[in-house]
Amino acid sequence: MANGAPADRLAALGMLASALAGRPTAVAAQQPDAPVWTDGQTIFVDPARISLKAVAVQASLVAAGSLDPDIVRRLGRHPRVARRYLAVEGHRALVSNADVLPSVLATVADPDIAARTDSPAASLRLASGPSAIDEPPPEFGVIRAGKILAAIAQAARHADQEQSAHIPRSRRARELEELDDGEVDDSDDPDLFTSPVGGGGFIGKWLKKMLSSARKTGSGGGPPGADSPTHRTNSSRRGAGAVRSLASASSEEVDAPAVDGFVYPEWDVRRRAYRPHWCTVREVEPTIKQTATQGIDDAIGLRRPLARLGMALHRRHRQSQGDDIDIDAAVEAHVERLAGSVPDEAVYIDSLRRRRDLSVLLLLDVSGSAAEPGTLGRTVHEQQRAVVADLTVALHDLGDRVALYAYYSQGRAAVNMLPIKRFDDHVNARFIRRLNSLEPGAYSRLGAAIRHGSAVLETHGGTSRRLMVVLSDGLAYDHGYERAYGAADARRALTEARRRGTGCVCLTVGAGTDLESLRRVFGSTAHATVAHPDQLAGVIGPLFRSALRSAEVRRRVS
Repeated sequence: MANGAPADRLAALGMLASALAGRPTAVAAQQPDAPVWTDGQTIFVDPARISLKAVAVQASLVAAGSLDPDIVRRLGRHPRVARRYLAVEGHRALVSNADVLPSVLATVADPDIAARTDSPAASLRLASGPSAIDEPPPEFGVIRAGKILAAIAQAARHADQEQSAHIPRSRRARELEELDDGEVDDSDDPDLFTSPVGGGGFIGKWLKKMLSSARKTGSGGGPPGADSPTHRTNSSRRGAGAVRSLASASSEEVDAPAVDGFVYPEWDVRRRAYRPHWCTVREVEPTIKQTATQGIDDAIGLRRPLARLGMALHRRHRQSQGDDIDIDAAVEAHVERLAGSVPDEAVYIDSLRRRRDLSVLLLLDVSGSAAEPGTLGRTVHEQQRAVVADLTVALHDLGDRVALYAYYSQGRAAVNMLPIKRFDDHVNARFIRRLNSLEPGAYSRLGAAIRHGSAVLETHGGTSRRLMVVLSDGLAYDHGYERAYGAADARRALTEARRRGTGCVCLTVGAGTDLESLRRVFGSTAHATVAHPDQLAGVIGPLFRSALRSAEVRRRVS
């Protein structure tokens, strides 16, 4: 294997694993000849014998909830039951993830075995009983219960270290605490990937290309870690006039607009309580530079994986076949039959997904850390700008309602949102010049930006399906908004939006932020990190579908 190939292939597999698992999932090397396994956060493989099937199986186990702590505790005491459980549950997890599996993996799952169970608990009961079960295929790897439980315990200890001693809380405060990100994990939705949306086939083709040869990745020193971000404060180049947003506050936690903007709360992880009336968000008209060009980078092929997202059901009545009964037509047919006439047999309703029903708000981080060198010899901002331009154009061309806001901050009283394109604006030369005029500077109070973006989306989106896409290097940092505090508030803001039925996706493009730092900021929100824009087309379909399906489930439950 060529030098550099293992790391490149592991990075490619990590992107696939994240898309299949529905959460950030790394792929790491382990000792030779060891079977593949996962601790729920990282999949460990033999770099000399990388198996795409094994990664897909282990990632699907994560997505299907197969490694729930209650299940794993019982498996740890019974190795034989663990093997039998994997032999059954592995097939069920793959079948439940079939819509996002690359085509080359379509035959890995055995539908007959998968049909014997409908949940992890049912698989465990079957494995614990006397029924005959074959040994799991070698490509399924193994379940290492002790490692999984240790990773869960370590994550819990890490969360405890981020929090100071609790203070007594009121009943209302305890209710607010239930919004914590840990209770809103996308992988808990049993039918997370069941929406019939394309994109899986492209992942297979893209990954095959990635795995077929070693690819060199640019090495600019990406942005610094969350503990010590580098920022430039250039607020004088921004539009200075603050205008009131047209969005109304739709969340129970968002206050009415103030004279100079909108006031939002902020989550204080140390006190485990909200700070009411804490952040002021203003919509600042972006300044268009005379030197701004009207061109954008070449498209990165996002239209195809996005083409079937957000399609609403178009119901056709009085059809000869369909998936529901047309009551009016059925009654008329019965009356005609009683009258001795030949009834019309077109008594069904046929439901097809034909009409676009999706509003998307893109939230672009233009804080100072985005100016840091990224991959391919370009800054993080340049690469994020290329992605957000292509997403905006692709979604607009497909007929979706799309808005684009950039954000930066200088303290809690000055969180500025720059409307590059509102929902009713056209995609034209003015939009492109606004986008190309952006220059990174100042800080990133991410939680307030997410709360305002969610409020704008809910008020002006105008569709039943809503999606917010955050493009950021994951460095949430501002005055009084450092380390665990900023990360916890950003996670909480994403959770608030998801709880109200808005799908959320976080994208990190061209940045060097480590995976653990991104997890602390984005939590269990669907997330992808790619080295350069061209890689995004392979994962964008499953990510968007995961977020939309999760939001759909929450709307049904609420």
